[in-house]
Amino acid sequence: MDLHFHKYQGTGNDFIILDNRKGEYDNLTTQQINFLCDRRFGIGADGLMLLNNKAGYDFEMKYYNADGRESSMCGNGGRCLVKFAYHLGIHKITYFFSAIDGDHEAEIDLDGTVSLKMKDVNEIRHVNGDYILDTGSPHYIKMVNDLDKFDVFKTGRTIRNSDLFKKEGINVNFVEQLTEDEIAVRTYERGVEDETFSCGTGVTAAALACYHNETGFNDVVVSTKGGKLNVEYDRSSEDIYTNIWLSGPAEKVFEGDMEIDER
Repeated sequence: MDLHFHKYQGTGNDFIILDNRKGEYDNLTTQQINFLCDRRFGIGADGLMLLNNKAGYDFEMKYYNADGRESSMCGNGGRCLVKFAYHLGIHKITYFFSAIDGDHEAEIDLDGTVSLKMKDVNEIRHVNGDYILDTGSPHYIKMVNDLDKFDVFKTGRTIRNSDLFKKEGINVNFVEQLTEDEIAVRTYERGVEDETFSCGTGVTAAALACYHNETGFNDVVVSTKGGKLNVEYDRSSEDIYTNIWLSGPAEKVFEGDMEIDER
């Protein structure tokens, strides 16, 4: 199979994107996607996305983890797909697209920043002093000190594969509070099974858990290994979060053609 691919990244969270509006990549297999995402033998990426047509929407987002399996929502992936849509000639003031967790809105600022509206969050669970919430993907939040020195891979893998989460998996975020309204986040992602440079839904989950206004508007700056993101939201009451927006850079890296085995 011959395919034409595009590579995008959002704060170092990188993705292979395929224009699938003609349906030519509908039958990609788990093995093929895993191969394409392999950093030694394929193109290399944290995940792969298809941009599909869907009636009533500007496009549909279909996301696969690097292991080749279709996955839940990816925040940085969604932002990169919006920028890809713009580069394809889909120009909107407000984008409206469909993803596995429902409908999303997005905007592109004059400086190229892409802002993505995330799903509302109505519950944060507390486990052993840590937090669990779903921002389109399930996330575990653990507050730590000296984040730069923390063993994210070892501890993240242990939590992700614990009895409570082993079957479905969970993304594990380690968070250090820098100031009242700024945090740093490092994430171990399921499906990648390693630390990534950034995770959009994880950054969002961490920002919600670290609110600085009990109610009303919150604006949190988040530092990741790949750069800075911003999360804005309204907190109307305990554990009720609405109007959540994830903002940051989304850039094209390169594009090319590749032939892959029919397998």
